[in-house]
Amino acid sequence: MPSLFASYLRVYEPLTAFDRDRQVFWRRYAREGRALGPVEGPVRQRTAVLEALGAGWTRLPDLPDEAYVLEWGDTLLVCPWNLRLRVAEAALNARDGVPSVLADAFVPPVLAGQAKAIVEDWRSGAKVLERGVPRVHEQIATWGVPLRWFAFVDLDEREISLTPERRTLRYRTEISKARRRAHRAVSVLRKSLGDAPITEAVEEGTRWLEEFHPRSIVELDYGGLTGLLSPDALAEDDSPGLVAAGISALSRGDADAATEAYEKLVARWRAVQLLERCN
Repeated sequence: MPSLFASYLRVYEPLTAFDRDRQVFWRRYAREGRALGPVEGPVRQRTAVLEALGAGWTRLPDLPDEAYVLEWGDTLLVCPWNLRLRVAEAALNARDGVPSVLADAFVPPVLAGQAKAIVEDWRSGAKVLERGVPRVHEQIATWGVPLRWFAFVDLDEREISLTPERRTLRYRTEISKARRRAHRAVSVLRKSLGDAPITEAVEEGTRWLEEFHPRSIVELDYGGLTGLLSPDALAEDDSPGLVAAGISALSRGDADAATEAYEKLVARWRAVQLLERCN
C-alpha cells in the first residue's frame, strides 16, 4: 500500500458516465454527505486496504463503494476509489521479492490468481469496453510526481492553500484540455525523441485519459508531498510550466532550452525522491 507521501492523478466523471443503478447510488452517496475530501481520503483508503489484508486471506473481501465527489459548476462528478482493485494489487505486491514458501503462506496461490485476474481486468481497456469493467479513476505515485502528469495540466490551473492547519496544492482542468495537451506532447516527443521512455509514458497516460467521459475533470493533487516541501517551495513550484516550456522548445528544435527545462525539473523532484531514504 502506498505511503501517505504520495501524489495523485484523478479523473472525476459526471453521473451520466455510469449506468442507471450507479447514478442512483452515487447521487444518494453525495446527498448523504458520505464522501471524504482528497485530504482525508488517502488515510481512509489505506486503513480499508490494511484491514482487508488482515482478514485471513480466505478470499478477496467485498469492500464498500467509496468515491471523491466534486461539484464543477452545476455538475456533480465522482472519482470512485476502486478499493477492491487496491486490495488485489496489495495482495500481489505482498508476494513480490518473497520466497515462494513465505509468499504462499501470506497469499495462497488461489487467492493470488483471483487478485491477478482482477488487476488484469481493470487494466485492460478492451475488457473495460466489452464487459463494462469499471475504469481506474485514480493513479498514485509515492515520493514524487511522475513528470508525464505535468503535461496534462497548465500552471494557470493551480489551486493552492498554505494555511497553518493545512497545505494543499492541486491542478484541475477539463479532460478535453488535458487530452489536447497530451496529444500535442506525444506528437512533439515522438517527432523529436522517437520511442524514448518519456514518449511511451506520455502515450500511456494519453490512452488512459481517453477511457473517460468527455465532460470529466482531471485533477493532479500533490497530496502528502506538501508535507515534504516548504511553503515557499510550494508557492514557487512551476513544474507544469517547465514541462510546457520543454515541449515548446522541442517543437521548435531548441534542444538546449528543452534540456535545461528537463534537467531543472528532474533535479527538483529527485530531491524529493531522496527523502524516502532519510531516517
